[in-house]
Amino acid sequence: MMGAGKSSIGPRLAQRLGWRFIDTDAEVERAVGRRVAEIFDLEGEAAFRRHERAAIDACRGEAAVVALGGGAIAQPGESERLAGTGIVVYLRARPETLLARVGDASSRPLLRGLGPAAQKARLAELLAQRQGAYESAAVVIDTDDAPLESLVESLARRVEQEAG
Repeated sequence: MMGAGKSSIGPRLAQRLGWRFIDTDAEVERAVGRRVAEIFDLEGEAAFRRHERAAIDACRGEAAVVALGGGAIAQPGESERLAGTGIVVYLRARPETLLARVGDASSRPLLRGLGPAAQKARLAELLAQRQGAYESAAVVIDTDDAPLESLVESLARRVEQEAG
């Protein structure tokens, strides 16, 4: 989910594990040559999801921490497919926390043009819609109030346990 901490936690977790960090939004932008918001505007969400799936497929089999866009796992069949490729982690946060972390929403296609109260309501709506997919993750960790480094250490231990 946007604002959950993927961009902060992901690179540190990858470094701690000795793995590569991959942000699928950045990979889509690199491959397509446009920002995510532009892809949404010019091609629509369905096209963005196709680009996103290709970016996810491109990193299969790599020892990597992969930060997915918030809606990736909620696409039909994706939670099962992702679970078959690695350890899925859900960085859970309350709508208030997400809103505070998102900041300027102009680059967030699903929040753009909304005032703060409407953004918070939209975040709560997205969480509710995606909850089943998110909760299917092998590892669920709350990111609201925990210090960044303790989250990274806790996640590293849990990922190492899951990896066996």
